[in-house]
Amino acid sequence: MSKIQRFEDLIAWQKARALTKEIYTITRQGEFAKDYGLSGQMQRAAVSIMSNVAEGLERGSLIKMWLYDRVMQERSGKGE
Repeated sequence: MSKIQRFEDLIAWQKARALTKEIYTITRQGEFAKDYGLSGQMQRAAVSIMSNVAEGLERGSLIKMWLYDRVMQERSGKGE
C-alpha cells in the first residue's frame, strides 16, 4: 500500500466527491430544483463530507481523522 500524500488519494474522499456530484445532479432536477432550501442544504452537506475527510487527513493520521469525525458527529447530533 502506498503512502497517502494528498487527500485526493483517499478512497473515502474520492467516493465523497462522486456522491457530491450525484447529489448536485439530482438536486438540480424536478421537485428538488424548486425547493431551494432543501437542495442547498443537501449540497452543503455533501461538500461538508469531502471537507471533513480532507481536514482529517491534514490533522496527521487516520486515527486522528476518525476521532475528528466522531467529534463532528457528536456536535451535529449524529453520534451513536
